[in-house]
Amino acid sequence: MFLEKITEINNAVNSWIWTDFGLYLLLIAGVIMTAVTGVFQITHLKHWWTKTIVTVFKKDNTSTKKTDKKSISQFQALCTALAATVGTGNIAGVAAAICIGGPGAVLWMWIAAFLGMMTNFSENVLGIYYRRKNKDGEWSGGAMYYLKDGVGKMKGMKIPASILAVLFAIFAILASFGIGNMGQVNKITLNMESAFFANVDWTVGGVNMINLIIGLVLLVIGALIIIGGLQRIATVAERVVPFMAVAYVVLGLVAVFINYDLIIPAFQSIFTHALGVKALAGGVTGAALKLVIVQGCKRGVFSNEAGLGSSVMVHSSSNVKEPVKQGMWGIFEVFFDTMIVCTMTALIALTSGMINLETGVVNAGVSDATLISESFGKIYGQPGEWFIAIAMLLFAFTTVLGWSQYGSKAVEYLFGEKAVKVYKVIFVLMIVSGAVMTSSLAWDISDTFNGLMMIPNLIAVVILSPLVFKITRNYVDRKIKGKDVKPMYSFDAEIQAAAEASQSEDIIE
Repeated sequence: MFLEKITEINNAVNSWIWTDFGLYLLLIAGVIMTAVTGVFQITHLKHWWTKTIVTVFKKDNTSTKKTDKKSISQFQALCTALAATVGTGNIAGVAAAICIGGPGAVLWMWIAAFLGMMTNFSENVLGIYYRRKNKDGEWSGGAMYYLKDGVGKMKGMKIPASILAVLFAIFAILASFGIGNMGQVNKITLNMESAFFANVDWTVGGVNMINLIIGLVLLVIGALIIIGGLQRIATVAERVVPFMAVAYVVLGLVAVFINYDLIIPAFQSIFTHALGVKALAGGVTGAALKLVIVQGCKRGVFSNEAGLGSSVMVHSSSNVKEPVKQGMWGIFEVFFDTMIVCTMTALIALTSGMINLETGVVNAGVSDATLISESFGKIYGQPGEWFIAIAMLLFAFTTVLGWSQYGSKAVEYLFGEKAVKVYKVIFVLMIVSGAVMTSSLAWDISDTFNGLMMIPNLIAVVILSPLVFKITRNYVDRKIKGKDVKPMYSFDAEIQAAAEASQSEDIIE
């Protein structure tokens, strides 16, 4: 009875966040920030592209340069953020969106990502502008800081902003244990068991021992990395994320082009079903339209996390001095996560032959949990299904690593640096719980807390949109138009002075 009541309450709150108020707030914020920045993701496409990922391949670049042991490079910040965002949502989440909402959900996923690019940009601009050094000399930033020091400095907003900052930090900690840890580990164990131990039945006292062993192995590996702090997490992310993403995209492209005759019909189905049209239902209804929009936007946000305010906590640890520079890495983060990786998943599914492209209905016997692995299996055989299991392992586990940093920064804000060590120990131990977890309630509740993060964050981003406009215009005037104006680096006079004194064009030495 108690669990049923908890489930009922959670479902109501979750629906309010992801179907009613929260999702609309997310899209509205994206529209506002896109307008405020002058559609920066399009009007300055060449600039942000050449100033982000292109710099990684240049001999003399600052994006991969580390200046001290207390900060990370811009590229490491990107990889760590991608480690947390490129997870199960990119495979299982996209498959679920298509199975539930139809192929048209992909278009709404793209629209949400297009707007989310500037939401993420704005979050990171504010994150860098309002960050500060903690007692250990590390950068600390995030929604809680620009709520307190940005919104909180406005007339009559000190107490409301402080409350929202605390709520954001609490939601972030709870979400880190759920969707950032147990939920990801649970997906890992289920996929590993299905791919490699499908015929093994080893249960002791109601506990699946295979899952327990997988959980213990992940606990040990996780402890070695997470306890080592952001530097170790960033180092692992910098090596694993590019490898796993490129491997998935390359093998995915091969699978798509083998079924080349379905590529054009796949794109046609995306656009024809975008308004909720299903031949099965025979027309457009308000419920069908709402379903396809919600699934596309929701799964897109699950994947790229634009608007949640989560990745800001890692981006703020970058040694970059230009808020807009890290903001541009935020644009690329959303672009890569959704426009590249999620789109690849969608095309793999839609060209697999397991979805009727005319009706948008998945073939009998196929579910969102098996759609992508079976698609790879049709092309590569059993090794294809093994690859998806391993890809899910890497995607999901690096998400755990990234979220451990998010939770750490939230704990630091609420309780100080010393409490972070206790949090990390608890976080690592929770990995085993995720491995043996059988109830979906914990996952559903963590999904709700994940969504609750975006409410205080988006309130701050929208309220501070005039500041984002000023910082962005300041950067464009200096770096693109060549005007001689004083740069806007930080709200803190000391950090501003240090940034101005820095010899490097891009980083704080």
